[in-house]
Amino acid sequence: MTTRIDRRLAELKAQNRPALAAYVMAGDPDLATGQAILNMLPQAGADIIELGLPFSDPMADGVAIQLGGQRALAAGQTLTGVLGMVEEFRRKDETTPIVLMGYYNPIYIFGVDRFIAMAKEAGIDGMIIVDLPAEEDDELCKPALAAGLNFIRLTTPTTDDRRLPTVLENTSGFVYYVSMNGVTGGAIASRGAVGDAVERIKGHTDLPVIVGFGIKTADDAAEIGRHADGIAVGTVLVNAVGTSLVDGKATEKTVAAVRDLVADLAGGLRRARV
Repeated sequence: MTTRIDRRLAELKAQNRPALAAYVMAGDPDLATGQAILNMLPQAGADIIELGLPFSDPMADGVAIQLGGQRALAAGQTLTGVLGMVEEFRRKDETTPIVLMGYYNPIYIFGVDRFIAMAKEAGIDGMIIVDLPAEEDDELCKPALAAGLNFIRLTTPTTDDRRLPTVLENTSGFVYYVSMNGVTGGAIASRGAVGDAVERIKGHTDLPVIVGFGIKTADDAAEIGRHADGIAVGTVLVNAVGTSLVDGKATEKTVAAVRDLVADLAGGLRRARV
């Protein structure tokens, strides 16, 4: 099985360039603006898109992404609506990988088999489901893999060498290394420690390792990109949406704020290995 994710990361490896995985909340701050943000991400510099599935109890997310999810839900976003956004995106872009990132509850309620079939048809390439441990792979991971979707697993600073083989067993596409203990939006305590962790994970797998949580600036991107195969950035992008609003509504600055940040982060990655 070769997916858009596999192809994109192989292309970037050949270019000796780390990937930028840009996370946005689907339908934030409203459905039309959320679609516009999604559509412009590749042109701004995103190599992979992580599309957040709004959920009412996002246990791994900090305040910024929680608020983004609340805005999307208030705007009427649904799981079906998220897949519709991807279908619209695919009308103009057949190559940029899209990873759905969220929680299992909405998928479970929707129906796993129905969801997988519709996600594949819409143009989703993989998923990161943060609250499904490896012991529950029969729930969603294995059916997704059987359908040709990547299932990307999280590893953390507390995932030791005894635990890693279990976590990696059915992981595909890439490994997502969470750079800190805690929720999204915190600060990386030690960039050097992140590099050591990436090297340790690579001792267990040939998959690319993308580092997320705590990356906020182009300098962060450049530093982490020296060690990892890519970075994942979400909080600063979702926060840019929130701070651009006036009376809770999108403005002419909303899409541009995200675009400019993505371009800046992409620029940081371009100098990561110079």
